[in-house]
Amino acid sequence: MKIKEIRELSTEQIKTNLLNTRQELMNLRFQMVTGQLTDTSRFKAARRDIARFETILNERARAEQEGK
Repeated sequence: MKIKEIRELSTEQIKTNLLNTRQELMNLRFQMVTGQLTDTSRFKAARRDIARFETILNERARAEQEGK
């Protein structure tokens, strides 16, 4: 997911996507251990998506904090 797309989402949608992506990363780790994972690049994509979600959430929290 691109950063522009994430910025258009509501905070609740971002949190939901963050939880889903973390769960996906956990499943990828299990697949890696059991030898079922064929596309290892998905690890990198999931980690980067998590970082993007957290970055946007932190930006919004800081903006809200400064606005008070």
